[in-house]
Amino acid sequence: MPGIPLRWRAHGLWALCLAAVVTTAHTGPPAGACEAALAVPWQALAPGVWVWQPEAPGEVSPLNGGHVAPTTALIAGADALVIDPGPSQRHGERVRRSLACRFKAQVRWIVNTHAHAENVLANSAFADLAAAGQLTVAASEPTRSAMQQRCPACLAGLTVRAGAEAMASTHIVEPTHTLYPGQTLGVGALALEVLPWEQGHTEGDLVLWNAEHRVLWAGGLVYDGRIPELAQGRLDGWLAALDRLQARGARQVVSAVVSVTTQPGQPPAALGATRAYLQALRYGVLQAMDAGYQPQEAGIVDLPAFRGWAGYAERHGFNVQRAWRELEPVWMEQGVPSAGSAQDEARPVQGASGHYIGR
Repeated sequence: MPGIPLRWRAHGLWALCLAAVVTTAHTGPPAGACEAALAVPWQALAPGVWVWQPEAPGEVSPLNGGHVAPTTALIAGADALVIDPGPSQRHGERVRRSLACRFKAQVRWIVNTHAHAENVLANSAFADLAAAGQLTVAASEPTRSAMQQRCPACLAGLTVRAGAEAMASTHIVEPTHTLYPGQTLGVGALALEVLPWEQGHTEGDLVLWNAEHRVLWAGGLVYDGRIPELAQGRLDGWLAALDRLQARGARQVVSAVVSVTTQPGQPPAALGATRAYLQALRYGVLQAMDAGYQPQEAGIVDLPAFRGWAGYAERHGFNVQRAWRELEPVWMEQGVPSAGSAQDEARPVQGASGHYIGR
């Protein structure tokens, strides 16, 4: 129900979970499993907040098993909340074993921030706990709906790209609990505020905010070194979302990457890098329209400063097509060439690579 703090609900679940500790204590990692589990390179972001990052930004492949986005664990005593558990059953099992071995913690909550396969399919590794009432999988309503519609195709697609071995035993486990803006997730002393979801990257990326440590979880809205995916979202909506994210004054952002501010008062660099690409994309599409190009000639919108980002060949052309469809009505309503106004909106911005975007 909207408006009821999730901390209250978590306490109810907490009691249920603690009642099951005696049972689950005897079904922990088998002998010898902990040594391998401890190899998971958890990094501390804040007290009680840990993140497992991909080795390097890249596209899904058999080499990385689909692990291209961070997984976060919030730990309080013997209990853990996991945000975006990952791409597969195998990945989720490593998360689960490593938390049990290294931190002696059992996962009680999973939060899916948006409905992309590399973030949510590891729900499958926790299906037994969910079925036993010892764990809750939560998401926004747009994410729940999108997972119901797209996850079968996403599972099939990720299996092709990551390989059948990496995706073995992975199956779809949908969220059972809906998160609403204004609610609070409580994990021990850690409090996560549920902010309004954003329609930029997908239909509704969930944004979570920890004010004490100024850590922001931004769904799939923030990239760096990898081309953003403008799939189910909106270009202008995404740019507006970045304004709202930056206004929070976060010291650390967890999204498609983990980005940490390096100077007091400055936003994490990935916010600017994402904005630079999206602004350049917008400006390039409007320039192409002004020059009289047609959508089928959208390959003319080339952004040399971002050719080195992972996924440029795979995703940039698709992003141009998506942006073209969104911006064409805007361009037609203006009735005059838009390059001047577009240039004002997309003033040269220095990206993380040091290149300047725009004229």
